[in-house]
Amino acid sequence: MSDKTPITVARGDGIGPEIMDATLQILEAAGAQLEIEEIEIGKAVYESGVTNGISDGAWDSLNRTKIFLKAPITTPQGGGFKSLNVTIRKQCSLYANVRPCVAYAPYVKTHHPKMNLVIVRENEEDLYGGIEYRQSQDVMASLKIISRPGTERICRYAFEYARANGRKKVTCMSKDNIMKISDGLFHKVFDEIAAEYPDIENDHMIVDIGTAKVAAHPEMFDVIVTANLYGDIISDVAAEVTGSVGLGGSANIGADFAMFEAVHGSAPDIAGQGIANPSGLLLGAVQMLVHIGQGDVAAKIHNAWLKTIEDGIHTGDIYRSKEDGGVSTEKVGTDGFCKAVLARLGQSPSTLTPVDYSSVPSGGLKLPPLKPRVTVPQERVGVDIGINWDGSADDLAANVQACEADNLKLQMISNRGTKVWPDGKAGTFCADNWRLRFMADDGQGVKTSQVIALMQRMNENDLNFTKSVMLNNYDGVPGFTVAQGE
Repeated sequence: MSDKTPITVARGDGIGPEIMDATLQILEAAGAQLEIEEIEIGKAVYESGVTNGISDGAWDSLNRTKIFLKAPITTPQGGGFKSLNVTIRKQCSLYANVRPCVAYAPYVKTHHPKMNLVIVRENEEDLYGGIEYRQSQDVMASLKIISRPGTERICRYAFEYARANGRKKVTCMSKDNIMKISDGLFHKVFDEIAAEYPDIENDHMIVDIGTAKVAAHPEMFDVIVTANLYGDIISDVAAEVTGSVGLGGSANIGADFAMFEAVHGSAPDIAGQGIANPSGLLLGAVQMLVHIGQGDVAAKIHNAWLKTIEDGIHTGDIYRSKEDGGVSTEKVGTDGFCKAVLARLGQSPSTLTPVDYSSVPSGGLKLPPLKPRVTVPQERVGVDIGINWDGSADDLAANVQACEADNLKLQMISNRGTKVWPDGKAGTFCADNWRLRFMADDGQGVKTSQVIALMQRMNENDLNFTKSVMLNNYDGVPGFTVAQGE
């Protein structure tokens, strides 16, 4: 039986084949024990009529190996094509995106030479669920999903990662001052998990000022854990602040599946010119080797790469001559950079800090089971009904109140999240989609049949609703927010 680890490799589009060739040469020369299966994904597969960019045969390989080293791919412009990255992340439950963002000063120009942080981004939920609706002629809506188990899993991963990699602090970023229920849950669960790791410092920041601090003072941070959209934005900001997005590798981790890639895209404008920097994909491959238990080979490659950077052998994206205030000594293309790393295998940097992965557990971090759900009493107390309407809020209220019956009474109308009835403000701008909030007025709760009857009466009066959302209290606490102005 082979001691080699099976992995699936995709050469991708644009500069993908060039940087993958360089990466695989270095992996082989360093002694990585890999059994490689190659698949085709991306542009050619899209153009063959497969709208998600990956064929059933490619899935067969991924399901066998469960380890995927992927070069960048190109998603065709226009409607009907699904993001391949999102498809793989979702279908393989790759819940954690891990992006180290490190400065390599003075060899790569940056204003923040002490920067060395890792962003752990939740990878499946949030607005990236892609649940969107056109609710009217003028109004589009996107649904933000934050779950307790999804949040628990990513927060625990961040603390386990910090502990395994000698990191001292984990910072949570959310916007719970505005999204008090969804982001509020993220912050609350973070605090619960943080209490189980007294050896690791923790703090929380509102994401807008937190992102600004990453851009201006990245040395403040060690590990950042955050939701999907925030993590996407923050990690790109952080990668740019290091001096070059082209140096960023990325790991996408699931319970029994993992994908490794470069942060950057396929750069079709420079494809085939032999000038692309393979560093992002190579560092993604280093993360892969650590994950599959070949940390010694990972360290060998990473240290050789650091030595190459330290020796001033740079591709054009980071090359700065001494005349321009830089420290680069030789400008090379993809092949030249690959050969420079190969020549330094077994060497370590003397100024940059050498890496050592011997303490990181192989096979990926093993998280304990999720905490059991604590079920609390749940009571339905009302319903929000969306409706399209081109008149005034007062006229809408009068028409809707004529449909009231049973114990459901119109309590409030909002437009784009702001209360406009009763006692709305004359200066509030309104679009053509409105939210009607009906609440029980007898303290007996609300039955499904009562909601259906209300909506039937509205329909009979030509008040055509677009959606409905049941309103519940959980252990007496409202599971819904008030409108702006209530």
